Amino acid sequence: MTYRDVASAQVLVWACTSVGARMPVAMAPLALVFLVRERPGGYALGAVLAAAYVIGEIVGAPVLGMRLPPECARLHLAVGLATGAFGFAGLGVFPDAPSLVLGAFAFLAGAAPAAATGGLRALLTELVPERAVAQALSTESMLNSVIWAISPAAVAGLALQVAPHVPLLLAAALMAASVAGLWLLPAGWKVDDSAAGAWSGGSLPRLLLGAWPVYVTGAASLSLLGLAELVLPALLEQRGIPVGWSGPLLTGLAVGGGLGAFLYGLRTWPGLLRTRSAVLMCGTSVCVTLIALIPNTAGIATALAVGGLLQSGALLTRNLALRDALPPGALAAGYSVMYAAAGAGYAATGSLAGALLKVTVPSTAVLAGVALTLTLTGVGWWGEVRRAGSSARGADAVVVPGSVVGETAPGAEGAAIGGRCDAEGRL
Repeated sequence: MTYRDVASAQVLVWACTSVGARMPVAMAPLALVFLVRERPGGYALGAVLAAAYVIGEIVGAPVLGMRLPPECARLHLAVGLATGAFGFAGLGVFPDAPSLVLGAFAFLAGAAPAAATGGLRALLTELVPERAVAQALSTESMLNSVIWAISPAAVAGLALQVAPHVPLLLAAALMAASVAGLWLLPAGWKVDDSAAGAWSGGSLPRLLLGAWPVYVTGAASLSLLGLAELVLPALLEQRGIPVGWSGPLLTGLAVGGGLGAFLYGLRTWPGLLRTRSAVLMCGTSVCVTLIALIPNTAGIATALAVGGLLQSGALLTRNLALRDALPPGALAAGYSVMYAAAGAGYAATGSLAGALLKVTVPSTAVLAGVALTLTLTGVGWWGEVRRAGSSARGADAVVVPGSVVGETAPGAEGAAIGGRCDAEGRL
């Protein structure tokens, strides 16, 4: 397995469009803090605006994602991204507006383009052969790592050296540019009639709900290192390490994530997807636990880099597992729900850490977050095992008209075996 099938002009256009759509997302929370930090109570207001933005994402992703028509998704994505650009522009043009107005702009900037992540991921898999889907998703993860590594430095530099509202104007320009990029990509993605019929008639929400174990472990895979990011400054203070090391350490985390995504796409890995995910999540948990216990900068940096490497692989297994759990026509909606679940998991662990930091030391807060994440991982793994068992039993029960109950219909045995393979999550 190589990345040759991913190296094409169309994928390059997709990458440029994706940077325009996703870099504003990575910039937004820190940019909102810098926007209002010089006001009275500015840091608290910045946190509220960032929360409004994240809530917009969590609400908008599933609601808008379920309304994406596969064959003509481009127009819907363009409207969402253009509206999001308007929200960012409002924040940048009116930085002194009342708090409620800024909150409304932040919510709009988060909610309107929230389906773009799922839609762009579905478009990417349309641009490559089926055999290269894992490499395509690995490429997407590497691109995201670069975006998240660059964004904090870009926001801080522009806000401090130029003006606090400039990062939000840049975010608006990038998101508007991504709208133009959509017209150089396919209008949508193909869906087999048989697959489309599987969820027609209003059953899409039920199908998405049936994939809940994947969402649970997906949320856990992102929230664990999100916890490390949020608590890292306080943890460094506890260790007597200058807080300024936070930036380089988080850059190492992003680099580790990009390397992990690249390595994952190089070959086919053994085992079921859910097993791989659980192993990678346990390894990531060990790394984050070491972050809470190691007293020196070099050790923390190493644990963060290795944790990022393992976490990116875990997140990729979740996206691949979602492809097995849902029919093609429901994938964009499923990716959007996954995006919302990850945001909710990030917010939940962040809230837990914030609450614990008021009553205990940062290292204890990190360990509590690890325990929560392992619990979510266990619940998700158990749910996937149950779901695989139910799918296998359903496949074994296939009969045709005129056959005797208990007999296997001609060809049904192969279908049952195929159903079990899909349910087991093999690539």
